[in-house]
Amino acid sequence: MIARVVEQALDLQFHVEHVNDPRAGAVATFVGLVRDHDPSVEGRVVGLDYTAHPDAQAVLERLASAAAASEDVIGIAVSHRTGHLAVGEAAIVAAVSTAHRAEAFDVCRALVETVKAELPVWKREVLEDGSHVWVGL
Repeated sequence: MIARVVEQALDLQFHVEHVNDPRAGAVATFVGLVRDHDPSVEGRVVGLDYTAHPDAQAVLERLASAAAASEDVIGIAVSHRTGHLAVGEAAIVAAVSTAHRAEAFDVCRALVETVKAELPVWKREVLEDGSHVWVGL
């Protein structure tokens, strides 16, 4: 299992390689990207600044371990970025391997939704005009 909160760019292939296993018939992945807009904010987004609570790594490990506890899961790799990200960069990457595709999709989606809801990482949207908006506070 891989669960990381890091400042470095995220690599989907790294995550896929870490869940690869001869027993796996499926690997489901998710890549969450920084987009250039937020429907709830006026103005164009040019980047995001992610700040993590000191416990974020431990929380992510707990969430990944909980997802990995399913008897269907063969491997899990999930990472979340911190620091400044430009539009188009990956903020979160997750990969889940199972014997069958339905389980891989289900566990991957549940893991991403849980991380989004529970991981103590906050984002500040940087707008084109130089202003910023905190999201999720």
